[in-house]
Amino acid sequence: MYTGETVKFTCNVDIASGWSYQWYKDGKELSETSETISISLQPSDKSKYSCVAIRGQTTTDYSEEISQNVLEIPVPSLTRKTQWLDVFPDESVQLSCGMSDSSEWIYTWRKDGQEVQANTHVSFDSNGATLFIKSASAAHAGQYTCSANLKGRSVNSIISSGIKLTVYDKKPSATLIQDPDYKTMFPGESVSFNCHINVSIGWEYLWYKDGTKLAETGNKYTIKSVGTTNQGSYQCQAKRGTDQTFSTASSQAISLAIQNNKPKPVMTQQPDVDKVYNGEPVSFSCKVELTSGWEYSWFKDGVKQSIKSNIFTISAVSLSDSGTYDCMATRNKTMYETMHSDKRILQVSEIPVPSLTRKTQWLDVFPDESVQLSCGMSDSSEWIYTWRKDGQEVQANTHVSFDSNGATLFIKSASAAHAGPYTCSAKIKGRSVTSIISSGLKLIVYDTKPRVTLMQNPSDNVLHTGDSVTFSCHINVSTGWEYLWYKDGVKLDESGNNHTIPSVLTKDTGKYKCQTKRGRNTLTLNSEVTEAVNLNIKERPQADVSLLTGWSEVFSTDNLVLKCVVKESEEAWNYTWFKEDQPIDEPPTEKYTVTPQNNPEQSLYACQGIRNKRPFTSKPSDNYKTKNLLLKRRLLLSILGCIFFGIIAVFIGCIVLRITRKPAKDEYRPEETELFFSMSPRKDGDGMLTPPLAACGFGCHFLKCCRYRPTTDSFRVIFKITVHETIY
Repeated sequence: MYTGETVKFTCNVDIASGWSYQWYKDGKELSETSETISISLQPSDKSKYSCVAIRGQTTTDYSEEISQNVLEIPVPSLTRKTQWLDVFPDESVQLSCGMSDSSEWIYTWRKDGQEVQANTHVSFDSNGATLFIKSASAAHAGQYTCSANLKGRSVNSIISSGIKLTVYDKKPSATLIQDPDYKTMFPGESVSFNCHINVSIGWEYLWYKDGTKLAETGNKYTIKSVGTTNQGSYQCQAKRGTDQTFSTASSQAISLAIQNNKPKPVMTQQPDVDKVYNGEPVSFSCKVELTSGWEYSWFKDGVKQSIKSNIFTISAVSLSDSGTYDCMATRNKTMYETMHSDKRILQVSEIPVPSLTRKTQWLDVFPDESVQLSCGMSDSSEWIYTWRKDGQEVQANTHVSFDSNGATLFIKSASAAHAGPYTCSAKIKGRSVTSIISSGLKLIVYDTKPRVTLMQNPSDNVLHTGDSVTFSCHINVSTGWEYLWYKDGVKLDESGNNHTIPSVLTKDTGKYKCQTKRGRNTLTLNSEVTEAVNLNIKERPQADVSLLTGWSEVFSTDNLVLKCVVKESEEAWNYTWFKEDQPIDEPPTEKYTVTPQNNPEQSLYACQGIRNKRPFTSKPSDNYKTKNLLLKRRLLLSILGCIFFGIIAVFIGCIVLRITRKPAKDEYRPEETELFFSMSPRKDGDGMLTPPLAACGFGCHFLKCCRYRPTTDSFRVIFKITVHETIY
């Protein structure tokens, strides 16, 4: 019996009456003496009970002992027959309430403190020990308890502990997870798919590839070594329950791609240039296209580096970082290795020093002149230039400008404010590369325009034809000038600072001026500083050679005396003699004697007047011809001898003919004028005096028969004698 129940013990003697009774509990007397005693059971009442009957002196034997067991009323045990207490709409649920003994208990169910009544969705078994929910809904969610009471007895249990039933408002979705989650895999790699339900338990899993069910039933599907046959779309689904199966919706599909060819990483460099500079940050990136899950290895000149990231950064490169770089990748879970990437050569150079040069030819300029300075680097990178004057950065304004990258500085109109030392530096566009400051160029800006001076050399006011004269246009400062020359206001073709006339003519007489210019500005000579230079050219006097040796002296001397004079000049002159255009090494003299020793053959002689003031020389004389005087005299005497004896013979012959011959007819009469040669002197073709008896060459032509006309009884001879002689 259970605590709280009332039990009655009755002691009865079947014979006679008038008995009194004595009760014993575990052999100890109790105070009760009535035939029947009632006990409200407590745990302490668990004992063996007995009694005796007494009438007078008569005492019966002890009755048999009755053992009374007193139990605590058990607490109902509420359990789930369904494996899960979080269910989904339309899923079935079974809860069970039980007592620890086998008494005929009848069970009562409560939800959230309210007794549960049977209906179309909820039912109980015969004693109410099992609660059935046929099709769960949100109304069935809550805290469930139960209690029990013994059928026909006033024994009621306490309420059991509660079980919370959760009913979701919609069906769960299965989630498919790939491990490793590579979208593209390569032969030999392993892959696992996990089907995950984020709520409840008790699931059984179904697997599908391209819609075809697979044999796997666990929540994990593993492929240890993938091949091309494993390529496809994978899905999973979950179900639970036996009598009434509940299935989730299918998971999302995961496509598994199998790439047969081993991948090759693509390596890039930032900055993407062939040459980097000392101190510049450089990073390399290694990437395997279309896949993921890679760990990277880096190599320099074939030696593996400690970097494992896909980015290899050198914060400040040095010359020692020059070399050949490449990379490869390894799958972090499957340890699958790719090919090596293409190699990339990293060339590290020292940052060049900017070269500051002048585009304008001069660095000392005058007000309003333009100036161009250029800053350049030795390579072709995209440098941007910064200019400084006196250490302060030069800013563009109305007078100062730059080209697109600042490489050229333009000063449109110079002034004293622009004077000073200029420097430049360079920086590569978009990169942290900055050069050192260049060496400086000092720009000088004068406060006034320069003075121009015109000089003549020689400085004589009068020059003679054939003289050389040079005009020099001199500017006292700076360089780069272009010179303009004018004669009598007409521009000349000369452009240098000297205007030279190597051999002046009378037409060169005039007024000469010069002007200078450079760049875009023309600097004109000021009239108060430069004046026109007057050049006066006179004709140079002419030298002339004459023969002093007379004709009569030819027969008495071997020498020929020549004299040089300067025509139309009353000045005192000395004279230089020339033979065959070569000067004769003798002291200057007015006369020169030609002898057989110094003139064995025919020669050309000329002379030129000289003196120590202008004109220093005269024009050379015309050439004078001579012959061998000794041979000439002998030939002349021989010719004269021949002529003399020839004349005698002619006279004799003529006398004989006059005596002996008959008179001829008039038509055969000789021309008397041609019988004897003429003795009158005449000039030759060169204008020289020709003596009588002219001779040709070294000989003479005499007794020359002009005609021969035979007759029947006589003949006529006509002689014509011509003698030519020329003396030079």
